[in-house]
This record gives sequence, C-alpha cells and structure tokens, in this order.
Amino acid sequence: MRVKFQADADLDGRILRGLRRAAPEIDIRTAAEAGLTGLKDPEVLRIAADSGRILVSQDRRTMPAHFARFTSDARSPGVILLREAIPISTAIEELVLIWNASEAEEWVNRIVWIPL
Repeated sequence: MRVKFQADADLDGRILRGLRRAAPEIDIRTAAEAGLTGLKDPEVLRIAADSGRILVSQDRRTMPAHFARFTSDARSPGVILLREAIPISTAIEELVLIWNASEAEEWVNRIVWIPL
C-alpha cells in the first residue's frame, strides 16, 4: 500500500508547499484539513493512526515520548521527525524519496528522523 502523510500543526508550511510542487501526486493532508490545530500529541497520533497516515512533524521535544507511549498499546502508521535546522529542500527530497521508494507497511510503529 502506498504511503500517505499527515502534516503536524508545527510542520513548516514551506515544506508542504514545496512538497506539493515537487510531487503533486503525493497524498499529504494538512493539519488544518485534519483538524489538528491546538490538539495535544496523543490526539494527533490517534487521528493520524485512524486515517492510516504517517505523521510528519518537527516536534522533536515531546513527540518521541508520546509516540513511545502511544505504540505501547496501539498501532501507528509511523512518525517522521525532521531534524533541527534541516534545509527545506532536503526535507522535501527525503519525503519524496520515502513516498517513491517504500510501502506504508514498512513504517508501522516506527519513528524515523530525517535526514536519514
């Protein structure tokens, strides 16, 4: 099955716009489209999981611990965290690569930092 992404509310909008320009066929839902704005991490993870979408976030401080708790008793499509100071172009390239070169099943219950 093809990878689908869910943008967290803290994801830089330039990454979303650039990703849609670079590969308009990628299925990425914005935080606004999913109603994530203002929600706490556990709820964000639940919404992404319920929709079968890998969460893409820049929340390096709290998301890893919430993800660990979430996956202790639930299944997650996965989380991709962007490293601090990652160039926008690198983030876009890595997400396009993940979308092109992997299947959704490869990411289940995994948290990955990019650049890889």
